[in-house]
Amino acid sequence: MAFDLGNLLQQYLGGATTPSPQHVDNHFDQASQRVGGDLLGSALSAVFRSDQTPAFGQMAGQLFGQSNPNQQAGMLNTILAGMGPAVLGSLLNKGGAGGLGGLLGQLSGGGAAPQLTPAQASQLTPEQVQVIASHAEQADPSIVDQLGSFYAEHPALVKTLGTAALSIALAKIAEQQRA
Repeated sequence: MAFDLGNLLQQYLGGATTPSPQHVDNHFDQASQRVGGDLLGSALSAVFRSDQTPAFGQMAGQLFGQSNPNQQAGMLNTILAGMGPAVLGSLLNKGGAGGLGGLLGQLSGGGAAPQLTPAQASQLTPEQVQVIASHAEQADPSIVDQLGSFYAEHPALVKTLGTAALSIALAKIAEQQRA
């Protein structure tokens, strides 16, 4: 019998039933392997914006903490590229970036967004990344979509956000496939 993603996802529409955490985890694996990156990225953006999950910055910090140094650098470079010099400057002037200020001071110049290496990114804490991501979201809410797309390429990391986040992602995928 062929796998039917549509039938699997139906149980997430409307939130009437909640499968066990193990089932949700397995369903997310199956869905993330079968839907395109754009659809998964859109679903992850919905998770980041949901009032049923922690704040975006908190989830970004959590994902950062679970990432390897290459993923950490990719995530931070995605955020930094979307910030622009004025937003980046205001973050550094607030002092909320912690160790990022020193790193950016070494890298900045020429007006382009700095590119952190994995070694540099791994020097930051999840708490510092939480501040950076929150600031970036306030300045440009589209950063949520950009990180949704980034993490669509790393679905195993998304599973660290927990059952509620995965259920929201699965419901969003089901809604989009039904439309």
